[in-house]
Amino acid sequence: MLLTNAKIVTLQDNQDYGLIEDGAIALGEEQIAWVGPAADVPDTYLNASAHDLGGRLVTPALIDCHTHIVFGGNRAAEFELRLNGASYEEVARAGGGIISTVTATRSATEQELLADALTRVDALIAEGVTLIEVKSGYGLDQETELKMLRVARHIAQVRPVDVRTSFLGAHAVPPEFKGRPDAYIDDVCIPTLHAAHAEGLVDAVDGFCEGIAFDTAQISRVFDVAVRLGLPLKLHAEQLSNIGGTQLAAKYGALSADHVEYATDTDAEALAKSGTVAVVLPGAFYTLRETQAPPIQSFRDHGVPMALATDCNPGSSPLTSPLLAMNMACTMFRMTPLEALLGMTAHAAMALGGIDRGRIVAGARADLCVWNAQHPSELAYRIGFNPLHQRIFKGSL
Repeated sequence: MLLTNAKIVTLQDNQDYGLIEDGAIALGEEQIAWVGPAADVPDTYLNASAHDLGGRLVTPALIDCHTHIVFGGNRAAEFELRLNGASYEEVARAGGGIISTVTATRSATEQELLADALTRVDALIAEGVTLIEVKSGYGLDQETELKMLRVARHIAQVRPVDVRTSFLGAHAVPPEFKGRPDAYIDDVCIPTLHAAHAEGLVDAVDGFCEGIAFDTAQISRVFDVAVRLGLPLKLHAEQLSNIGGTQLAAKYGALSADHVEYATDTDAEALAKSGTVAVVLPGAFYTLRETQAPPIQSFRDHGVPMALATDCNPGSSPLTSPLLAMNMACTMFRMTPLEALLGMTAHAAMALGGIDRGRIVAGARADLCVWNAQHPSELAYRIGFNPLHQRIFKGSL
C-alpha cells in the first residue's frame, strides 16, 4: 500500500518534527518500506494500492509506556477524601490507596478484570495508541499477580493493540505482611516473579521505591533476581521524596525511571550515563495536586530522553487520554509540543526497550496515526479534543 497526500511527521531525530509537507509512505508487511516526498516515490511502489490521506497529518502511533490498566474497583471515595484535606500518604497509611485496590482485584475474576480493563484500553486505542505497557501490582499474592498478568496478555488477543507486561510485585506491602516488608519480598514477591517468568507472563520487572513502599535495598533484591532471569528493569522513583531510586535505576541500567518529580540534577546526570529514560507522568502530579515538578531542564541539559505516559490507575491517575497527558506535560511541566510527541512515540518505545517503532522511517513498524490537523503542535495544544482520523496498526488501515 502507498499512502499519499500526507503531511508526515517522521521524528527521525530529536531536534525537530522532521516534517515532510507533501509526503508518501510505502507500507510493506507490518513495516514501513519507504518514506519521503511524494515527488520522489520509487518506481517500485508506483503500482501499489494508493490511499489518499487528503492532506492530513501523519505521525507515528502513540505508545502508552506506563499503565496500571488492569485492576478491580475504583477509588472515587479516596479522591473525595483528598479533596477534603487528606494527603496521598495519609490515605495509604490508613489502609486506602493501593491496598484498597488490592482487595477489589483479589476478589475479581479474570473475566471481570478483562472486561473492566477493555473499557480503558478502548479509550487509549481511540486516541491512537497501538502499544500499551501493563503492570501487575494490585495482587500482592501469587495467585492474583499471575491473574493480572494473564489478563494483560489476553488484552492483545481481543483488541488490535500490542501489550508489554511489567511484574510489579514490589508495589506495596499487603495487610498480611504489615510491618514485614522484607518477609514479603522474600516469601511472596520473588517466588511470584519466578512463577510468572516460568509461565511466560513477564516482559520487564518494576518496583515502587518510596517511603510508603520499598527502599533501595529491598528493590535491589528483586532486581538481582530479574537480572539473573534476563529481564529488563523499570522503577517508580522519586515520586514523593528522594530516597535514591533514580540512582538505583541508573546503577542497574534500567530501561526507565518513572515519575522522578524529586530527582536532582545529579540524578539526571546518572540517567544520561546509563541510557535510562525518564518517564514523566503528569496525570499523577495533577490528581495528587503535587507541587514538586520533575527537573525537565536538567533532563534536557544532560540529554536524558523523556517519555510520557498516562499512568492509568484507579488512585493517583485515573487518566485514559494520552492527548490530555501531552497537554498536561506542556502546561504544567513546560515540555514543548515536540518533546511531548517524542515522549508518546519514540522515547516511549525506548522506555519499553523497543527500537522498531515510534518514528516514521524505513524498517520501522507501520503503526501510524492520521490526524485531522495541520501541524503536530495541535496534538498537545487542544484540551478534551480528539482529532484522530485513522489509526494504522501493523500496516493495516
